[in-house]
Amino acid sequence: MDLENKSVRVNKKNHIKLFPKSLQVTWNPLRVTVMLGVLAAYYFGLTGTFWAVTGEFTRWGADLMKVVGIDTNQFQYLKLIHYQGTVLTRIDGVMILGMFLGAFGAAYISNNLKWRMPMSWIRVGQAVIGGMFAGFGARLAMGCNLAAFFTGIPQFSLHAWIFAAFMAAGTYVGTKVIRLPLFQTRAKLVKNKNGISKYRNIGKVSQNAQTLHTFLFVIALILAILLLIHSFAITTVLGLTVLFGLVFGFLLEKGQICFTSGFRDLWNFGRTLMLDAILAGMAISSVGTLVFIMLGRTPKIFWAGPNVVIGGFLFGLGIVIAGGCETGWMYRAMEGQVHFMLVGVGNVIGSMLLVFVWNSWAPVLAYKYPKVNLLQVFGNFGGLVVTFLLLGICYLLGQVWKKHVLNKSL
Repeated sequence: MDLENKSVRVNKKNHIKLFPKSLQVTWNPLRVTVMLGVLAAYYFGLTGTFWAVTGEFTRWGADLMKVVGIDTNQFQYLKLIHYQGTVLTRIDGVMILGMFLGAFGAAYISNNLKWRMPMSWIRVGQAVIGGMFAGFGARLAMGCNLAAFFTGIPQFSLHAWIFAAFMAAGTYVGTKVIRLPLFQTRAKLVKNKNGISKYRNIGKVSQNAQTLHTFLFVIALILAILLLIHSFAITTVLGLTVLFGLVFGFLLEKGQICFTSGFRDLWNFGRTLMLDAILAGMAISSVGTLVFIMLGRTPKIFWAGPNVVIGGFLFGLGIVIAGGCETGWMYRAMEGQVHFMLVGVGNVIGSMLLVFVWNSWAPVLAYKYPKVNLLQVFGNFGGLVVTFLLLGICYLLGQVWKKHVLNKSL
C-alpha cells in the first residue's frame, strides 16, 4: 500500500483528550459493515431511496455544465436521475454533505487529519484517470460500490449481481495494471539531523496544525448543525437524510471501509477480512430491506444489460488504479489526502462524460434489456434465499482463493 494512502495515526499526546479511547481507535470492519447494513436498510425504509453517491456527483457535473452555458435539458440521463433543485434540496445532496462532515469529524476524533500531497505526478495521473474510469463505469451501470453492490444487492436487482461479477473481474485486472513499471514509484527519503536517511515521517503533526484541526472541527460541527436545521425546515425526511449521512460518513472513516482494498487484498494477498465484512453487511441489509419492501417500499431495479457488464468492469478497473472506491475516496479526502480529492474530481468528470454519450449508448446497451427483480422471479422468501445462497457462494470463493494464494506462497 502506498505511503500517501495509509491511514495515519499521529501521536496521541498531541490530541486534545475530549473523546474516549474507544472513539479514537479504528473499529473492526465487520462491526462497522453490519451497522452500515442495518442503517442502509432503515435509510431505504424511511426515505424511499437507497444509499448512493455517484448519481449526485453526476448532478454536480450538470451544475457545472450550466455554469459554462450548456443546455442540460438535451441529456436523457439527467432526466433519468431526476436532476432538479440544488444540492441543499436533494436527498442525495444533503446526504453526501452529511457524509463528508461525518467523515471529517471521525478523522478529527481519530487523529487522522493531516494534509498529504501525492508523492509523484504518476500518482496524480492515477487518481484522476482512475477516478474517471470509476465515475464513467458507475453511471453506465447505474450504480457504484454502493448503489450497484452494497445496497444494490439487498434491493434484489439482478443487475447488481452482474455488476458484482464484472467489478470483481475489473479489480483483478486492475491489480495487474498497477504492477506495471509505469506505476512503480518510490517513497521519498529525507535526512534527519544526524544525516541518516529515512522515510519521511508523514505522521508528525505540529501543535499549530492541531490548533487548526480543532478550529476546522468546530466549523464542521457548526455546518452540520446548520445543515440539519435547514433540512428539517424543508421536510422531516430531508432532515433524517442528513442524520443518516453524518453517521454513514463517521462509520466509514472509523472502520476504514474501502471496497477497493477488499478486492485488492483478496487478489494480491488472499486476505478476506474486508470482503467478508462487506458480505456480512449486505446479508444483514437484505433482511431489513425485504421487510420494508413487504411494508410497501419499492425497490430500485435496473436493466440487466451490457451496460452493467461494461460499467462494472470499468468501475472495478478504475477504483484499483485510483486506489479507492467512492466511499473510500470520500473519507480519505476528509482526512486531508489530496490524492483522493483528485479521485473525486475524476469521478465527477467521468460521470459527466457518461451523460454526453448516454443518449446514443442507452438504446443499444440498456433500454432493450429487462429489469429483473429477484423477488418477482422467486417470491419474497425465495428471493431472500437466492440472495443468501449467492452471498454464501461469494464467501466460499473468497476462501478458496485465500487458500490458493497461501499455498502458492509456501
